[in-house]
Amino acid sequence: MTNFNQTPYLPNQLDFPTEEPKKLGIVLDKMYLDIANRVNDRTIGIFTINTPIIVGDVWFSGSVQSRQIVQRQVYFVTSTAAINHNLPYVQIDRFTRKWGDFTDGTDWYGFIDGSPTAIAGQIVFYITATQIVFVAGAGAPTVTKGQIILEWIVTT
Repeated sequence: MTNFNQTPYLPNQLDFPTEEPKKLGIVLDKMYLDIANRVNDRTIGIFTINTPIIVGDVWFSGSVQSRQIVQRQVYFVTSTAAINHNLPYVQIDRFTRKWGDFTDGTDWYGFIDGSPTAIAGQIVFYITATQIVFVAGAGAPTVTKGQIILEWIVTT
């Protein structure tokens, strides 16, 4: 069985071969790869608008082959009007996370992901090929500002 739980730990000290430049080159190449792999082995905490960003998550599809790139984008909202997401929908393998929250100017609430059906007192949202669509149930708070965050796996 393959162990997918790798630690991003890097050793604090390395011995460099000072006598042979060729061996030093090999050690430096390996060191660079180790650093790049450890740095990229974490979730990137940047949330962009208007342009998707690579998140840094790695997903697996039942094999040891890692999945494609995970991307994230933020959408700001000021109402429950549908938003054009402008995503390359046919290139999205699946959404990994969809979430958001909003305020009515007094309190903060969470959007509920994944239903085209109104729920009394709540605001739900779902994704179509072109839009983020909101459905406000009876008695739901009025959205004055908020955000939706989408993360998805890109097909290759």
